[in-house]
Amino acid sequence: MTVDLHMLETMQRARRETVRWLLLVTLNVTRPESASITLIKPVLMASYSDITDAEIKRELCYLQDRELVRIERDPLGTWNSSITRHGVDIVEYTIPVEPGISRPRKD
Repeated sequence: MTVDLHMLETMQRARRETVRWLLLVTLNVTRPESASITLIKPVLMASYSDITDAEIKRELCYLQDRELVRIERDPLGTWNSSITRHGVDIVEYTIPVEPGISRPRKD
């Protein structure tokens, strides 16, 4: 069975955008404390059992570039992330979300 390249790209994009949403929601729950990859990963594994640390870090960097999360790295390489006020606003549906994050529609 051949997988259509366009379909594969669409599925990969949907996964990235959903992971970003799940990261924001997870960090919103942990606020005002930060969360490590060790804490975040099991939450994401409920939706994507094959998620990797590298994938989580890549999407956290994307969210940091959009100023929705902050990442702190300690000297031992541990990543701790926290949500910014803009990230909270997106999770709480008080501001529109730009493309790139798969926020569910608010009913």
